[in-house]
Amino acid sequence: MGLYAPTPIQAQAIPPALQARDVWATAPTGSGKTLAFALPLLQQHVLQPRQTNFRRPVRSLVLVPTRELAVQVDGVLTQLAYSLNLKVAVVFGGVSINPQMMDLRGGADIVVATPGRLLDLADQNALRLNDVQHLVLDEADRLLDLGFADELQRVLALLPAKRQTLLFSATFAPEVESLAANLLSDPVRITVEAFEAHKPDISQRAIRVDDKKRGALLRHLMTEQDWKQVLVFVATRYACEHVAGKLYKAGIFATPFHGEMSQGARQDVLRDFKAGRWDVVVTTDLASRGIDIAMLPVMVNYDLPRSATDYTHRIGRTGRAGAHGDAVSFVTAETLAHWQLIQKRESLSLDLEHVPGFEPTDEPPAPQGNGGVKGKRPSKKDKLRAKAALG
Repeated sequence: MGLYAPTPIQAQAIPPALQARDVWATAPTGSGKTLAFALPLLQQHVLQPRQTNFRRPVRSLVLVPTRELAVQVDGVLTQLAYSLNLKVAVVFGGVSINPQMMDLRGGADIVVATPGRLLDLADQNALRLNDVQHLVLDEADRLLDLGFADELQRVLALLPAKRQTLLFSATFAPEVESLAANLLSDPVRITVEAFEAHKPDISQRAIRVDDKKRGALLRHLMTEQDWKQVLVFVATRYACEHVAGKLYKAGIFATPFHGEMSQGARQDVLRDFKAGRWDVVVTTDLASRGIDIAMLPVMVNYDLPRSATDYTHRIGRTGRAGAHGDAVSFVTAETLAHWQLIQKRESLSLDLEHVPGFEPTDEPPAPQGNGGVKGKRPSKKDKLRAKAALG
């Protein structure tokens, strides 16, 4: 694969993983976490071959939060397992379940899955999980979040109590720390900081602009900076369609990418974007984790992320594998206080730029005494957490 030395997370995580220890690993985006669990998983399969050739019991399960990440992890494992007589299967929703059921006939050594589709297949007896020896949660903080909590608990109930568990993510929010700890038995805790020698080469900018001028500013920057491949983050699926449509009408090859699209359409967008056929992909936080677009030069926060954690994951889509990247955030009058809190939590100190011709005129609203990185109104997940806290 052209890799000659382990990254810091690989050097620290592979030895305890090979010793069958539980591992709880936090490392920056683009630091090589996939290989940090893929290599020891495959090595343990080689050292402990299955006992029968008539059925392949699922001995390793890799859970991921999104379809795109499932495809990506499957690609890495399949490439590495090519000559090892191991079968890797990938299952996710948004596509017909029948081909996946056919692929699982005779079993699989390793399954990469999103939780919902995995449960569907288990309910239809298309696979059994009582032989799982190794469980990996990739982007574990998302899987431990309340949005996946019920599905994750149902999956865990199908697994043997005695198993190895590996948790990997770039961030772990305080509210999921206790959930993570309950999953593990005497884990090796690994935290790899982004030291200067290993920090992604990302130039971060913040531009103050009026809300209604963001589209024009984005078009201006694309022309002035000669941007050819841009990942633009917005807050909603509607905004994906709206912003992409405006850019397309202005002569920029832009397309939306969000969860309401079919899986085939989403795969087509990513493939064409990686091949340079689209100038801009406008997306929600669906694309903020796990998506690896080699040499992606620019990402733009058209809408600011809801949390500092999401900011970290978004900018991590660029500046990967040693390449330089630019991360640009648009800050409006309404989101100025929100941006200041993100900066505080991310230990950032970026000057707010003014682009000539786009100087802001809107005034920030008067403070309401109800700030927070996630905005003024509690989200659905905030309400669920509050309800859970009340028992």
